[in-house]
Amino acid sequence: MTDHNGPDQPLILNGGNSLRPQKRIFIGLLIATCLLLALILGVLWYVPYVGMSNIHPALPLIIGGVFGLVVALALGGILLLILTILLGRDLFISGKLRTIIVRIVFPLLIGMGRLFGLSKDQVQRSFIEINNQLVLAQHIHTTPNKVLLLMPHCLQFHDCDVRITGKVDNCKRCGKCHIKGLVELAEKYGVGLAVATGGTIARRIVVEKRPRIIIAVACERDLTSGIQDSYPLPVFGVLNRRPKGPCFDTQVDLERISQALDIFLRPAP
Repeated sequence: MTDHNGPDQPLILNGGNSLRPQKRIFIGLLIATCLLLALILGVLWYVPYVGMSNIHPALPLIIGGVFGLVVALALGGILLLILTILLGRDLFISGKLRTIIVRIVFPLLIGMGRLFGLSKDQVQRSFIEINNQLVLAQHIHTTPNKVLLLMPHCLQFHDCDVRITGKVDNCKRCGKCHIKGLVELAEKYGVGLAVATGGTIARRIVVEKRPRIIIAVACERDLTSGIQDSYPLPVFGVLNRRPKGPCFDTQVDLERISQALDIFLRPAP
C-alpha cells in the first residue's frame, strides 16, 4: 500500500553515505538475486554433468568455471556498490555500475521484492536512494545555468488559477504551496526551475534546458521512471510529501533541495 504521507527523508549531509534502511533493501535484494543466480547456475551445471563429461572430460569444469565467473562478477559488483556508498567516492567502474543498475538490475529487483513481501514502492524508494548515492559519488560541480529543478504540478495549490507550467515566474507567491519557496530558491542560487504535468513534458523540458544535473521531485513511480528515462544524465531524486494523498497539494522538503544545490554548485576542489 502506498504511504500517502510520503516517507521521511534523511538529510544528505552529515553521514549521508551510510547504509540506511532504504539502501539496505536494495543491497539485500541484490545479494538475494545473486544467491538465486548462483543456485540456478549450479543446478544447470550439475544436472547435465554426466552428459557433458561424455562429450569431453574437461567440459564440466569449463562450464562450472564460466558459471563461477558470472557469480564472482555479480558479487564483485555488489561489493563495489557498497564501497561506493560507504566511501562516497566514484570507485573504478562505479559509473558503469549505475548503468547496470538503472537499465538491468532494477527491473529484476521489482520481481525479487515481491518474493520477499516487499511492495513496489519500497523497492523504488531504495532504488532512488542508491541512485542518489551513486550520483553524489561522481562529485559533480557545475554552474547554476547547468542545474535544473524539475517539479511536479501537484505541488501547486489545487485551487490556484495561475498557470505555472512552462513559466514558473507566473507564480504570485501567495505562500499557499511550496512553489513560492522553490521560486525563491531558484532565484537565490540562479538555477533553472520548471514544473511538468507528466513524463512527456518533463522530457521535453530536459531536452530544451540541456542541464548537467537535475534535482527532481516526484512520487516513487515518477521519480523512478524519470531517472531511467533521463539516463545517462544524472538525476538526484527527492520524494514529495503527500499529507492529503497522492497528486493533491503535495509538499517538498525545501531544506533538502537547498542542501543538494549547495553540493552540486560547490566549487570543484
